[in-house]
Amino acid sequence: MSYVPKHVAFIMDGNGRWAKARNLPRSAGHKKGSQTLREIVEYCAEIGIQYVTAYTFSTENWSRPKEEIDGIMSLLEDYLDDAIKKSKKRNIKVIVIGKKDGLSNSIVNKIQKLESKTKDNSGLCVIFAINYGGRDEIIRATNKILAQIQSGISYEITSEIFSDFLDTKGIPDPDFLIRTSGELRISNFLLWQLAYTEFYFTDKHWPDFSKTDLDLALLEYIQRKRRFGKA
Repeated sequence: MSYVPKHVAFIMDGNGRWAKARNLPRSAGHKKGSQTLREIVEYCAEIGIQYVTAYTFSTENWSRPKEEIDGIMSLLEDYLDDAIKKSKKRNIKVIVIGKKDGLSNSIVNKIQKLESKTKDNSGLCVIFAINYGGRDEIIRATNKILAQIQSGISYEITSEIFSDFLDTKGIPDPDFLIRTSGELRISNFLLWQLAYTEFYFTDKHWPDFSKTDLDLALLEYIQRKRRFGKA
């Protein structure tokens, strides 16, 4: 494509509804959704997108049934294992945002290993939001600033300073957000970072989201004029 956004974020919704429509367990939808994520990430790298953020597991997702959570965590471990094995071949850099609290030691160790192995890779940067909530991120950032002030460090709080205390420090804000499955909300995702992001909603469930669907979304993005609050 002649022009693509620098940073695309995905709210990957509809795994459960995809499975229900086929009389399959929700776990089948999550498994197919994981395969879709692999394909979309690889395609984003091919067409020159520099950053992809995937809303993988939210802080609110812990309220789901334990069996479903266990299945998601198992898929996440498999995804991390595969990414670790192929990290050099793909030249993809991986960053994980969100709280490590609540995640198993096995997953935390694999996240740390993957981030360490890929930190010097120069290709697409993939940001996985795991155990992530936008409000929680802002509260944690505020508490970090308060801790520094209490230790004697003085700050004039600007948006740039505040951004440096977020999980996404050093990562440009998303240019384009794609949400699948027809829901018209952002569900506590990147509340600070989406201030001037262009939104795109599709009725396609995430497991059915294809390269062609991404192309169609990007074609619409190209036709928009981003004003960043200006006339």
